[in-house]
Amino acid sequence: MSATQRIRQEDSGTGPRLRGGPSASAAMPELSYTEDVARETAEAYEKVRHVIPAIEWPAYAPYVKAINDLKRQRNAVILAHNYMTPEIFHGVADIVGDSLQLAKEAARSEADVIVQCGVHFMAETSKILNPDKTILMPDMDAGCSLAQSITGADVRALREKHPGVPIVTYVNTSAEVKAECDICCTSSNAVEVVESLGAPRVLLIPDQYLAANVAQRTDVEILTWEGACIVHQRFTGAEMREYREAVPGVKIVAHPECPTDVTAEADYTGSTAGMITWLKQNRPEKALLVTECSMADNIAAEAPGVDFVRPCNLCPYMKMITLPKILASLVHMRDEVIVDPAIAARARIAVERMINLKS
Repeated sequence: MSATQRIRQEDSGTGPRLRGGPSASAAMPELSYTEDVARETAEAYEKVRHVIPAIEWPAYAPYVKAINDLKRQRNAVILAHNYMTPEIFHGVADIVGDSLQLAKEAARSEADVIVQCGVHFMAETSKILNPDKTILMPDMDAGCSLAQSITGADVRALREKHPGVPIVTYVNTSAEVKAECDICCTSSNAVEVVESLGAPRVLLIPDQYLAANVAQRTDVEILTWEGACIVHQRFTGAEMREYREAVPGVKIVAHPECPTDVTAEADYTGSTAGMITWLKQNRPEKALLVTECSMADNIAAEAPGVDFVRPCNLCPYMKMITLPKILASLVHMRDEVIVDPAIAARARIAVERMINLKS
């Protein structure tokens, strides 16, 4: 049996009923741009007007209102990663953040339904932490190059090759991989997690660049896997130097999934949450965000006065999540993520060890 069963409900509107809740079958709401819709979505538009022209907002606003109305009916919450497009991030998300923030909020959620706006491993993590909740993934094909780079069988082979060496898995992995590892980490806590194990040598998988950047910040010997993020691995140190010459005074803020020649050129390297905090605290006149480019659109509203230089590398998986797909998931209660209970129980240990780690 595979680690994850993917359940799709057809657009006929038939489907299971939520326990104690409304029927999962519902009609698609009217999607017209009316005065009421304009008024009820005005606050959201104020947050995105710097990146979404006024002429385009009428195409988004009816979906924003319909999704927000349906969330209340379903007792649903939307978790959105920092790489979501602005109309999702500012228009319908209840909780936004990086992988660690979303994992923690998933564990605390009191909603009956969690809609995961990100990629598939994030939805699996939410299900691992909330086995009795309904987890919806608006597009089941929204995967991740890192998660696809390694399997549970690969991890078992690593254990055989390196007996006694603890294995830390980046949260960007499948439930099957998490189940084979000792503890999870994110880009924001990878050094802390590695050092918490008290071992002289640690396997940090699957991102080779995160591992290399962690190795520069700890005395622990780091072994890794040759996985990489298709967005971050495309950046180069030479490209960063070209930007510095072309944009005098620019501050480079990089993600640790980038190659080390990129992070060596950066003024700050950290998780998406860390990057946002650094920008808010330092407020540089010009900033180059070396990560998925939707993030600059999303945080521009929170960092007024910062001129963002956008080296736009888009994640094709993140961009599979759209307002129409989110609405369809909530209307028909389709695309539910189910993790094999036996695998989920083992994976939960690794995830909760990360969440419960004391600084």
